[in-house]
Amino acid sequence: MTTATEAQNKGRGSGAMAVAQRIGRSLMLPIATLPAAALMVRLGQPDMLGRPGFSASVNRIAEFLAAGGGALIDNMPLLFAVGIAVGFARKSDGSTALAAVVGYLVFKNVLETFKDGNLPKVEEVVAGKVGTAAPPVDAGVLGGVVIGVVVALLYQRYYRKKLPDWLGFFGGRRLVPILSAFAGLFIGVIFGYIWPVLGTGLHDFGAWLVGSGAARAGVYGVANRALIPIGMHHLLNSFPWFQAGSYKGQHGDIARFLAGDPSAGQFMTGFFPIMMFALPAACLAMYHCARPERRKLVGGLMISLALTAFVTGVTEPIEFSFMFIAPVLYAIHAVLTGISMALVWMLGMKDGFGFSAGAIDFVLNLGIATNPWGLMVVGLGFAVIYYAVFRFAIIKFDLPTPGREAPEPDAEEKTNRGTGSDAVTAGVAASVADKTLDKEEEPVKSGLSRSEKNQSPRQDRDGRDDGDEDEGKDETPARI
Repeated sequence: MTTATEAQNKGRGSGAMAVAQRIGRSLMLPIATLPAAALMVRLGQPDMLGRPGFSASVNRIAEFLAAGGGALIDNMPLLFAVGIAVGFARKSDGSTALAAVVGYLVFKNVLETFKDGNLPKVEEVVAGKVGTAAPPVDAGVLGGVVIGVVVALLYQRYYRKKLPDWLGFFGGRRLVPILSAFAGLFIGVIFGYIWPVLGTGLHDFGAWLVGSGAARAGVYGVANRALIPIGMHHLLNSFPWFQAGSYKGQHGDIARFLAGDPSAGQFMTGFFPIMMFALPAACLAMYHCARPERRKLVGGLMISLALTAFVTGVTEPIEFSFMFIAPVLYAIHAVLTGISMALVWMLGMKDGFGFSAGAIDFVLNLGIATNPWGLMVVGLGFAVIYYAVFRFAIIKFDLPTPGREAPEPDAEEKTNRGTGSDAVTAGVAASVADKTLDKEEEPVKSGLSRSEKNQSPRQDRDGRDDGDEDEGKDETPARI
């Protein structure tokens, strides 16, 4: 009984983990729009194309860019609803995205009928008079995530649902947007009534997280890298990057940083030394530790991975190259990432990104970053640490990092067999011996007696009689 219960609990745990991983993967779809949003918003700022010294036409282009990027940033909850619904649902199609839009719009408008007492009051015109009132409830990205998951589940359950003939037009995929509208209505009402508790908790947690300083930034950095092996780091990133804190109507570390919040960047800055310098240095260490005969091949791979990390900030290919073969080394990497997050925040360095901590975002945000060149110095220091730690661990514990795998058995057999003129000579000798043997057998065959030639058809067909069955089996391979 105990064994069955443990198996059942294990099955439930693995199922919940699989769902969480699917949600984490589906988050990548809306996040993929961030580089476009960040680029347009940044180029449209007054210190970029919007400078007063530029011509009026250039300033006008800056307005267009800022408005276009702002459209994506301001509607990020809707993008999350659509992206998660499409990414989470199996066999999703256009009706899934339409259902997500319908569900989220209903949810948003229903939720706005409730007021959020946790936020400062805003001016409002009521009965022709200007007064102050609490702003409407805005669930932000959290609402988009919830609607996206609900719509995906509705789609998977009802996209093949058949209705009676007189309602047949609304069956199948057409039914999902209708159900999503009512789901948005129901969830909006539930959120509105529980918001006094839920909203207070979210606001307090966001304020605690943003004002927590270097220590909790370091904890976040460790947790971020630790969750990459199971694909759940996107779930962790969603709250600090898109929800926590508020500045001029913008929420989350990324949007607040792009809007000029001087307190933003807490959950982004420390990634720059790791992704631009430390992990490329780890690639160099793995290249130097590769076997001499494989170093050239590994060098091309490591250069590619290192350049990708430095330029774009995409480091997962590097991390997966040693994550499972050297988990202790990966644990050290996670701890050092946390130390970087805490250290740069203690030193007053602040930077941000729209996609990841690579050179593209670093150059793009130079004008609004705090002490960015000091960040590069810290990065060089981490590069030295990573190179030393990785090289020592790989050699000391003989870790099978790329280029240090054990030789394949086939290669060893080929070496033991011999190559070159010896193998050719042996092959020619064997061929000559076979031909000589065939010529010696021909006279014997021609001297067969008449009685042997007139053997039964069965013997003639089989090449042997019943008594020589085992012997014939031995001779057949030799003839071939």
